[in-house]
Amino acid sequence: RKMIKAILFDLDNTLIDFFRLKNNCCNAAIDAMISAGLKINKKKATKLLFQLYDKYGIEYATIFQKFLERIEEKIDYKILAHGIISYRNMKENYMIPYSGTVPILIKLRRNYKLAIISDAPVLKVWERLVTMKIEDFFDFVITKSDIKAQKPSSKIFRKALRLLEIKPKEALMVGDRADRDVKGAKALGIKTVFAKYGNPKVKNSGADFEINKIEDLIDVVDRLK
Repeated sequence: RKMIKAILFDLDNTLIDFFRLKNNCCNAAIDAMISAGLKINKKKATKLLFQLYDKYGIEYATIFQKFLERIEEKIDYKILAHGIISYRNMKENYMIPYSGTVPILIKLRRNYKLAIISDAPVLKVWERLVTMKIEDFFDFVITKSDIKAQKPSSKIFRKALRLLEIKPKEALMVGDRADRDVKGAKALGIKTVFAKYGNPKVKNSGADFEINKIEDLIDVVDRLK
């Protein structure tokens, strides 16, 4: 009888290199807006845009409107459209999972239930999964929008255990945030795997296991059998 019955995954910087994607998209948008006539130097523009993301949130929907208002005190809709379209085009081209993710999911799917637990808004999570064509690997997708709470709150983890019909000791949580994924799961007695590749600056994650690439997850699962 295997101990682990289900694997819970964070999404951003665990299955997808979200920081790289965001940087590429923002770069493309800024280049397009400058080409369309925005009077600002690129370095200054990049700094300002990420300051605004820090203030309003990384998923803030009308960030470029705020950005243009800050620079020109009004919105030039031609420039705005150039920015948004370039951002979207880049997003469609670069939204791919970390290499190795799909084969690992195929392998794990044979023996385990799989779920996504994400702090991103529900539609954004589904857009990412569908664009990457990995949505069908998961039995459940649980987001902060469904729970009205985010990790490390026990609510989101309890909901996953309830839906998967398993006990905490039968689950394994994989994520890149020691303060959210690891802390929240450990508090309930769920085994934890820290995705070091998604957050290499963390020195001590406190997780039961650490992996340097997603393929290493197979070794962890084998050790827990």
